[in-house]
Amino acid sequence: MTTRILPAVADPDAVRAVISLLSQLPGAEPAPPVADSTQLLDTLARLAADSFDELPEVVLVHERIGPVPALELVREVALRFPAVGVVLITADASPVLFSAAMDSGARGLVTLPLGYEELASRVQAAAQWSVGVRRHLGGGADVLAGPGGTVVTVSGAKGGVGTTVTAVQLALASQASGRHVALVDMDLQSGDIASYLDVQFRRSVADLAAVDDISPRVLQDAVYVHETGVTLLLAPAEGERGEDVADRSARQIIGALRSRHDVVVVDCGTYLDGAKAAAVEMADIALLVTTPDVVAVRAAKRTVRMWDRLQIRKAEETTTVVNRHTRGTEIQPALIQKITGTRLAGVVVPAHFKELQGVVDAGRLHELDARSTVKQALWSLAGELGLVGAPPTTAQRPALGSGRQLARLTRGKSGR
Repeated sequence: MTTRILPAVADPDAVRAVISLLSQLPGAEPAPPVADSTQLLDTLARLAADSFDELPEVVLVHERIGPVPALELVREVALRFPAVGVVLITADASPVLFSAAMDSGARGLVTLPLGYEELASRVQAAAQWSVGVRRHLGGGADVLAGPGGTVVTVSGAKGGVGTTVTAVQLALASQASGRHVALVDMDLQSGDIASYLDVQFRRSVADLAAVDDISPRVLQDAVYVHETGVTLLLAPAEGERGEDVADRSARQIIGALRSRHDVVVVDCGTYLDGAKAAAVEMADIALLVTTPDVVAVRAAKRTVRMWDRLQIRKAEETTTVVNRHTRGTEIQPALIQKITGTRLAGVVVPAHFKELQGVVDAGRLHELDARSTVKQALWSLAGELGLVGAPPTTAQRPALGSGRQLARLTRGKSGR
């Protein structure tokens, strides 16, 4: 049996050692190593989008990979690509780390310095496990394989630029097209999607923060299914509880939603913390909303530079959405693109807030008139981003809660 192996190793010396040993393993087919967590996830997502069978049987994750810490990366690969066996390479052979690695989803642990016998044994065991899982999935098991749905984050350059309205309308547009959509309020201190959609629900993102294994039942208890069909995961009513949601929690929560929904829209608000940074880093599409005024555009530029400094996201991997646009303003979209260095959405949202006033005040944003130019623009933006379209119906997602069957998605068009 041929075993396809994808090493995720950044250190040049470690790369040489890994490749040298892998080349000696009988039946091994090592792929060129990837140098960071983003490249690994992008590579796996691309392979899974082409075909489930294209995924490697084994992924090797070196302890010094970045920017996502190795254990978090192991957990995310295990969540998004459950038929891939992940092996952690580390100098720490302690029982504590071994337990943590297994809890994160690793199928084995290889200690440094690397030895042929140990590496061969761990790779073989992980490969056999992977083959067994794939045989099980191929037999019709109701388990999600592949990268799951498309994650879209919506961040604001500053407060009041229309971040929440944008996130809500993108979610509604995608849901209306037949996709199964989750809308997450990750603006943990001041998010208020509940008010925009006339929802009273006590459970929130914070209730999932301390959960190590987010099962479908646990997730079902924390979400609220809106009358439009959109699954809502709300911000806590008590803003101080937002501090409980760390970056690791955010990754687990978004990963769990992604595995059970076609599209996950995350309202990240304006203020950056660990949870929002994790969301933006793992997103397929990262939107930055700004208005065409000096203060907002300067704030957008600062945000983009901060994301780059913190290795969260590069400017060219960010899409800027211009809200409240008028032809008469001095700052036009082309200038905003030049200043921020980001991609620019082809759709601009017009400055017609009066269309929104009534439904916002009533908490019925989902009832915005179809003739509204703001709604038309935002729904067109959803189409531009690849969030609109009928999902495939040849397979089914695992039921969430009361036996509800969810349509399984092949990956939507990525913004990266």
